[in-house]
Amino acid sequence: MRSLLFVPGDSPRKMEKAAGSGADALILDLEDSVSLSRKTEAREIVAAYVAGAERAFPAPRLIVRVNALDTGLTDDDLAAVIKARPDAVLLPKAGSGADIQDLGARIAVEEAEAGLDEGTVRIHALMTETAGGLLQAGTFAGKSGRLSALAWGAEDLAADIGATSNKDETGRYTDVFRLARSMTLLAAAHSGVEAVDTVFTDFRNLEALTSECQAAVRDGFSGKMAIHPGQVPVINAAFTPDPQDVERAIKIMALFAAAGPEAGVLSLDGKMIDRPHLRQAERTVRRAGLDPAALPAMDAGDAT
Repeated sequence: MRSLLFVPGDSPRKMEKAAGSGADALILDLEDSVSLSRKTEAREIVAAYVAGAERAFPAPRLIVRVNALDTGLTDDDLAAVIKARPDAVLLPKAGSGADIQDLGARIAVEEAEAGLDEGTVRIHALMTETAGGLLQAGTFAGKSGRLSALAWGAEDLAADIGATSNKDETGRYTDVFRLARSMTLLAAAHSGVEAVDTVFTDFRNLEALTSECQAAVRDGFSGKMAIHPGQVPVINAAFTPDPQDVERAIKIMALFAAAGPEAGVLSLDGKMIDRPHLRQAERTVRRAGLDPAALPAMDAGDAT
């Protein structure tokens, strides 16, 4: 997923508008954008929207951001929305891998009660919104097969550590927030899941957004969260790989598929390629919207 657009969970009008934005995923928010007095209503709105939404490609995937585990609101969120079968639940303020296990167990209970297969609903996690989550970055790996993406956030982290701003006078993230960004990339790679870049809050400054997206692509993020529909085309353009890169990635994957699981170093167009090239190719293919598992193998002689 290239673009993941936040939408307030208590606004059907904004959900309908967001569905036509071109975003690869909508994050239907039950947390920060919904006041405490409207939580119940928002749950009902989100559940109804998810249950009735078009789900076939190219319709956006539907992710529900629930309230954090320490709020006492998470179970009510899950009870309302899991039966509607969202694609994933986004956990804010994830403190460690234990939180992922906890959430996974709670989701499993709701899946069983709704008659859904276990594992139907995936987990995304915001892992840098607290100092504790950042310090526990290495614990997210291997805690749940549901985990499919890790994202980082700068706004809540600033509040948690007492920073007056997350950027300096030049508009560049200060050291602790660059650390959070880097740790998210490393934790996602360690966990074998996608890394999602944080939101860009100056939503009218599309030139600066473009630069931030390009840096995110360069460093290994698979997509970026958005707070306004106008940001979606910029994000999609930045994270859509060049057709020539996609073609080469498909060749690399096909070559390794033909060579078998024991293949180590191979040759493509006169250059040596190995397993890291294969993993990069898989990421490129996924960003292009293709399914790596559905690509055919090629004869090894075609690639050398």
